[in-house]
Amino acid sequence: MSGKRKRLPELHGSQAAAVDPRAFVTLSASAGTGKTQVLTGRVLRLLLDGAAPETILCLTFTKAGAAEMANRIGAQLAAWVRMKDSDLARDLAALRADVGPAMRERARRLFAKVLDAPGGLRIQTIHSFAQALLAAFPAEAGIAPGFRPIEGRAEQELARSTLAALLAEAEERGDRQLLGDVQCLSLRMGEAGAVEYLMRCAHAAEAMAGFGAPEAIEPLLRRLMQLPEESVADYLAHHCHDDRFDCDLLQAIAEANRRWGTDTGAKVVESVESWLALPAPERAEALPDLALIVFTAAGELRKVTAGQRKADPDYDNHAERLAAAIGDLLRIQNGARLAADMAAGLRAGQAFAAAYTAAKRSAGVADFDDLITWTRKLLAQPGIGEWVRFKLDRRTDHILVDESQDTNRAQWDI
Repeated sequence: MSGKRKRLPELHGSQAAAVDPRAFVTLSASAGTGKTQVLTGRVLRLLLDGAAPETILCLTFTKAGAAEMANRIGAQLAAWVRMKDSDLARDLAALRADVGPAMRERARRLFAKVLDAPGGLRIQTIHSFAQALLAAFPAEAGIAPGFRPIEGRAEQELARSTLAALLAEAEERGDRQLLGDVQCLSLRMGEAGAVEYLMRCAHAAEAMAGFGAPEAIEPLLRRLMQLPEESVADYLAHHCHDDRFDCDLLQAIAEANRRWGTDTGAKVVESVESWLALPAPERAEALPDLALIVFTAAGELRKVTAGQRKADPDYDNHAERLAAAIGDLLRIQNGARLAADMAAGLRAGQAFAAAYTAAKRSAGVADFDDLITWTRKLLAQPGIGEWVRFKLDRRTDHILVDESQDTNRAQWDI
């Protein structure tokens, strides 16, 4: 067996420094560069230096990462039990540990020591750590004992049933706004995109509740976007009226294009005359059509032709003034539509987040975000948090964290 065994890679430089149990280390490296190998080496060094297995806590983000580390450590300790002295000495040297007889004997006994340790070597995900902590202090955390974590297919099924129930209840009580909000969201994002968005809202239920009453969301967005507080339709109609809009400027542009005498010029004249013939409210709706006189479909300023400039030497100035006037009104028009769509999405997300939270509590389940949020609140409680941390400190002397950069910051603030 020893002849076929893959030897431990020798650690050099910063990797060797990182496995030294006496050092407090933060390791930053790209994927595939050996972070897990270094963390495994540090656990082995801790055990070799006499740390009790039950005092070591290894946290990672994924179950696969936790399983890989546990398998590596278990396989290495098992191999040391019957390994030839020369091979064992090479492994210890690769870890920058003492290679003397006493250390080799200690290495051979570590496998049994870990098996006999109360609770064993704790290698777990951050979520399983949070679950275990909450299960130990449910009353202090203010949650019902016996909750179950939910993930994967079960979470998707609960989300679908919650959304279906939410829409059915809205239909029953005649809540046209909520139904319209979900429809708007689906039209903009598609069915799959809308469901994914709603789940993201559900995972940030407190933030969604922080927007306040549903009817306050759109006014808030409009203030942030510096849109008028009054009805945007009324505002635009008012500013498209003859006594507010520079109709003389439009007439000058139409006259120049008429003198230009081309098909393109004739289309400009037709656009101006058609727009001026409309009542103010309809002019507001037709602003995008009028804008094509001075803007391209991509929203870029059209170049003034030599013929237009010849027909009216001041045409460049006319075009710039019209572009500025129409651009300001279009910003408000488009901004109001965007604010309305965003408000619809936020209201739908707020309603779904509340419904999904209630569904989880009714089913006695918690998702990963719940586990992190509840744990942070538990540890932050005055008096209670200090006592819980004291209980943790009595049990844990060494903490190793893997993949701490791979997910949201909140979970690593525990």
